[in-house]
Amino acid sequence: MTDLVELMSHGESTVKRRSLPVAAAFAATAALLLTACGSGDDSSKGNDKIAGADQGEKSSPSPSPTKDAGRPSITLPSDLSDKFVGWKTGDAAEDAVLADARERVDATNFAITEGNPELPALAFFYGGTALADARDWVASLTKDGYSITGVNRYYNAKVDVFDSASAGVVYCEDQSKAFPKDRKTNKIYKTGVDAKSYVLYTTRLEKNKQGVWQTTKLTSQRGHKSCTP
Repeated sequence: MTDLVELMSHGESTVKRRSLPVAAAFAATAALLLTACGSGDDSSKGNDKIAGADQGEKSSPSPSPTKDAGRPSITLPSDLSDKFVGWKTGDAAEDAVLADARERVDATNFAITEGNPELPALAFFYGGTALADARDWVASLTKDGYSITGVNRYYNAKVDVFDSASAGVVYCEDQSKAFPKDRKTNKIYKTGVDAKSYVLYTTRLEKNKQGVWQTTKLTSQRGHKSCTP
């Protein structure tokens, strides 16, 4: 049986299963973004709390995605919600990247609840090795008989647009209110809240010919200090 905590993080099995080389520019930028994400800079003592933690789950509106891209419809079930806190910078180029990164998150969780690793929305928002890994991950959860329920909160999103067709996004996820659910019985497996309930994601996105920012690289680290309260 899949570990009930580890199964909740897309990317961790990816790191263990195969190497995900990232361009040198992305690696350097990721390091910078991790620092910005709150890795212990003494000058930020006034911001020790996780961004958005005291904002009453106030979510940022997402900029309208490209209308002519034939975007898939994604509707999460009533017992699952994704909340995005502070996912808007005010910069049009950065917000376009964040909007597609955000929809990729929704598409992934939708595929899990549907139990469908071939869901078209995955191929729409993923590319490269990340697409194969996402499909493998959804398939493994489905095979083990799990779905997810509750609230996933995504915060501390940092974006760097490298050029017109590539960017990097680093963000945190709070899984303290999200839980695995048995597909057959609907039993919810509630786990205790600790450092492992918080996950850091590092991603690379590339803009395709249709103007969609697809996630092509994704890794995760559970319990990273930049995400834990």
